[in-house]
Amino acid sequence: MTVPAFEEYVPASDCTCAGCAVQRRTAAAVLPTRQGGHPAAHGARRALVLVTAAGVVLSGGLAEAATGAAGPGRVTDPAPGADPAADPASAPDAVTADPVMPDDPEDAADPADPGPDSPQGGPGPLQGAGASGPPAGTPTLRKTTRADIINRAKKWVAAQVPYSMSKYWLDGYRQDCSGYLSMAWDLPGNEWTGSLASYGTRIARADLQPGDMLLFHNPADPSKGSHVTIFGGWTDYTHTHYTAYEQTMPHTRKQTTPMAYWTHSSSYVAYRYTGLTTETGGSSSTRAFPGAGQFGPGANNAHVTELGKLLVERGGKRFYKVGPGPAWGSADQQATAAFQKAQGWKGKEADGIPGPDTWRLLTTGTGNDIPAAGGTGTGGSTATPAYPGRGNFRTGQSNSHVDRLGKQLVKKGYGKYYLSGPGPRWGEADRRNVEAFQKAQGWRGAEADGYPGPETWRRLFA
Repeated sequence: MTVPAFEEYVPASDCTCAGCAVQRRTAAAVLPTRQGGHPAAHGARRALVLVTAAGVVLSGGLAEAATGAAGPGRVTDPAPGADPAADPASAPDAVTADPVMPDDPEDAADPADPGPDSPQGGPGPLQGAGASGPPAGTPTLRKTTRADIINRAKKWVAAQVPYSMSKYWLDGYRQDCSGYLSMAWDLPGNEWTGSLASYGTRIARADLQPGDMLLFHNPADPSKGSHVTIFGGWTDYTHTHYTAYEQTMPHTRKQTTPMAYWTHSSSYVAYRYTGLTTETGGSSSTRAFPGAGQFGPGANNAHVTELGKLLVERGGKRFYKVGPGPAWGSADQQATAAFQKAQGWKGKEADGIPGPDTWRLLTTGTGNDIPAAGGTGTGGSTATPAYPGRGNFRTGQSNSHVDRLGKQLVKKGYGKYYLSGPGPRWGEADRRNVEAFQKAQGWRGAEADGYPGPETWRRLFA
């Protein structure tokens, strides 16, 4: 009996039929050994091919062989960087595998789009820069604006830049997620998920603004889930979804994404580019603090007008019956003091005269907005109530503070553990919802134990 000869089939990258699509996904599931894949996986694959051949010989028919080769398992979604079209060398070595389930039930927002699960390119220069590694010493910070960051991000979306860990786009940046962020932030070289944080300042998720990044770096195994997205703005008032710009399979995309991501959501940390300015048009200069002498009784200059406009943008409009204008008045001082108090400052730190820190927060768009009075305005829904103390949030406690806490958690989108209520009696549902809120701030360990402290309370009601 003649043994049929088997020849491995590599699907065309541009074929849209279902069979080729499945074959491409299967080929993308595992990287080859030469690119860091595990030899055992390829051994299993070769065994699968031999079993398939034996099934054909014994059965005498190709149909039975096809059934045996498919098997009962499911095919995982492709890992970014392993697409044969983007990295042809990865196509011949693949194995069918069951999908990897998320570590936490809350990470399973959309099993159909689990996100990237692939090694990222390491830090290095732009293509053709001549160096073999990242610049030494303190990272270089090029000044840029939020508008410039988003506009650069949109260019790759419009061009549908294909995902690749080894290829570089026309602008010299590597075509993976960290290369995309490096391009959008205008970094001097190609970074990776393990180095991007050095170019940013960690912020709370509640403070995210367009151009900030959400970063998950897995130090134990960087090839397992590490990813970064660019925050493009909230898509709803609950702040549970946002517009994400990201580089993933098969190409750059912009889409509504659960906060913070489809998988490993609780592990994503928000960062703001340290070199950010609020100037428009890509100016390289920051708005330096003009000095305390430019503000206060008797001052009359353009800096006072600029201060007033910044305060109005941050929730201080109610203090101004007219203006803002160049002549310093009580409205300027009251609005400045309200902004300072919103940061948790007291005494001389909240005297209504702007110093360097007040000016920096206003001109960079960071810090807390001015709470609105009477439940209206852009600064927040209510003035922040005073923190009542830890003793009110323990097993067996029943009081109005627990009820207020629960209602605010629901309002902020952190009420999924309530089967009924919330109510005045402290329970496990309250603790788990508080824990989810704390983790969303990037806190871990004792900082995210589910029991609200002063900072949790302030951020929750800010």
